[in-house]
Amino acid sequence: MAYWRSTSGFEVDFILGDHTAVEVKAKTSVSPQDLKSLRALAEEQRLKRYLCVSLEPRTRRLDNLTLLPYQAFLTALWAGEYR
Repeated sequence: MAYWRSTSGFEVDFILGDHTAVEVKAKTSVSPQDLKSLRALAEEQRLKRYLCVSLEPRTRRLDNLTLLPYQAFLTALWAGEYR
């Protein structure tokens, strides 16, 4: 596990293997502004998945990003979906 930081200062919290980026937000409503770093990494198109894990109640897609409730993320993580 690692994290990502651009030369311009964007940061993404976790990189799982060589396939999944995970940004964590302790918010019940994630805004596009909250996803700037994850979008910056997604523009490089190096990974398979770009996830934002938060306190939001439902999974939703925003372009090529997936926003997940933390419970759904943990269930999938423990089930081995992000290996």
